Amino acid sequence: MNRYYGFDLGDAESAVTRLDRYEQLVPEVLSIREMKSFVTAYALLKNGDLLIGEGACYDPDAVTRKIRFKSRFLNDATSAKDIKSFASGVLGELYLNGDLIKGDDCSFYIGCPAGWDKAAREAYREIFERTGYPPAKIISESRAALVSACQSKHLQVGYDILSRPVLVVDIGSSTTDFAYIMGGKEVELKTGGEVYLGGGIMDEILLEESVNASNDPKKIRKIFSESDAWRSYCEFACRRLKEKYFSDEEYWKKNDCQQTVTIRYTRLPVRLTLRLNEKIADRLLNKGVERLNGKSFKEVFLESLYQAKEGITEKQPELIFLTGGVSKMPAVKKWCQEVFEDAVIISGSEPEFSVAKGLAYCGKIDDELKEFKMEIDRLKESSIVENIVMNNILTLYRNAVDTFVDPILENVALPVIERWRRGEIEKLDMIDGELQKEIDVYLHTEEARKLLMKPVTSWLKTVSYALEEYTMPICVKHNVPYSALSLNSYLSMSDIDFKVDTKDLFAVNEITWMIDTIVSIIIGLLCGGSGLALIANGLPGIFAGAIISLLILALGKDKMQEAILASKIPVAVRKLIPKSYFEVRMYRISQEVRDNLYANLEKEKNDEITERIVREISEQIESCLTKMAEVVEIPLGDKNLYQ
Repeated sequence: MNRYYGFDLGDAESAVTRLDRYEQLVPEVLSIREMKSFVTAYALLKNGDLLIGEGACYDPDAVTRKIRFKSRFLNDATSAKDIKSFASGVLGELYLNGDLIKGDDCSFYIGCPAGWDKAAREAYREIFERTGYPPAKIISESRAALVSACQSKHLQVGYDILSRPVLVVDIGSSTTDFAYIMGGKEVELKTGGEVYLGGGIMDEILLEESVNASNDPKKIRKIFSESDAWRSYCEFACRRLKEKYFSDEEYWKKNDCQQTVTIRYTRLPVRLTLRLNEKIADRLLNKGVERLNGKSFKEVFLESLYQAKEGITEKQPELIFLTGGVSKMPAVKKWCQEVFEDAVIISGSEPEFSVAKGLAYCGKIDDELKEFKMEIDRLKESSIVENIVMNNILTLYRNAVDTFVDPILENVALPVIERWRRGEIEKLDMIDGELQKEIDVYLHTEEARKLLMKPVTSWLKTVSYALEEYTMPICVKHNVPYSALSLNSYLSMSDIDFKVDTKDLFAVNEITWMIDTIVSIIIGLLCGGSGLALIANGLPGIFAGAIISLLILALGKDKMQEAILASKIPVAVRKLIPKSYFEVRMYRISQEVRDNLYANLEKEKNDEITERIVREISEQIESCLTKMAEVVEIPLGDKNLYQ
């Protein structure tokens, strides 16, 4: 694609952006009817023309006027027709202005509330398809806002934020949209994504206050009862005045903030003065209204924040990103800080355009991601990973053996010998079989797994450094931080303390899963599950020989021969050798055990077994690379959310 359009179709206002893949770094906000942020309204005129935007609210030739239809999409079938008509008008304006050229290689990324499910999103997408839009994809508005934040130099929010818990709060005119993003994956909240509270509540209060203070409130109320379009237009004007006031609240506390709207509904125009001061501003936030069951905007907003907080079962957000025109209000940031005390609260310089810009960014990122993942796939399909693992596999074998020799002597061999001393094992030649069984049990314990994690992690670092020779150029080519495909970015921290919560280190826990799997593969190799049984096959005779040598020292050679001939050494004779002697002897034969295991490793391993181990480990590393590549996809969100 050469160009990407972001269409933020809101319930009260809409915006369209365009990003040229090769010529622009930042999406351009396009003007529709000379307005960058235009009213979400359409009118059918007497001559059959379709009019959108502000003019649709008051054009005298209008036969039909429709406003605020997006908020009804989930529960009113007629809303789809209204959305189609409005979308058609926007498309026509884009063609008319030359901002969109027929046949151009482009796509549209269109926003929707995070609470909409897959079926609703697909039905929404089909509306634009039927209207004649270029290929369209539906993206969560809150996700688009986060993309905009990540791309914004003003905010200086970089790639690292994508591994941290973030709560996006998108305050629209009709709803407040919450999206909790942990390590780049959106997690469903108990709020269902949407709360039916928007800045429109405050617009209604301001309009009511203004009508009450007007010269002819009765006449104006009559006009509003007969014309939803004019009422909506006046509410829109209230919204503009409200945003103007709260963008510099301290200034307007001392100066007159007002605007006069001329209502051209009757033969003689009616003028309505909208005024906002400190006293009225306080009522916007704290006055109870019937639509909120007698509660105020502040009360319901705080309730929704606490509900979102309770719905977060993972880590509480470290960042709250606010978007939507209402997010400019200092009070909103204050309330968010009250609920999420430790979080950083940020918003963009133009929050009313953050969703539209983020949607356009999503298009470009989507195409770049496809190319990025294609190169990752080519790397996986080559033999590079397998060759790196093969060149280092012997080191992994030896490290595993070194790790387990002393723990096996202490936790398995000594207890087995003690059982022999007590007579629970009748003959010396039975020790090897008992050892094999007990070693198998021990290697499958949590203690053994933790022991092996360190050498596996250390070995993976060596493999990772070799692998970075191939992954780093891919990252550089696509402007992706090289750490995105670096196992070492996460292994270094986990090596320091295995108790570190890997959710803080890596979004999808793939590093931990991979290490666990490799540990399982190696344990199977040592025990025999993978065909070698290095430990079991490398030990026969060593411990029996150690016992015989101690018996000779204790009883003398002649008596020892008699005991052996008797087959069953009396328990009393066995106990003549103190337990401490065995402990010292185990320490002394530690190196002998290692050497024997190394020799067995060289003797018993074969190409078939090694190839299988290499293949299994390589598949784990490649799977991990795939998951790590998906972290780069985080700004786009779950790929299942758009088709």
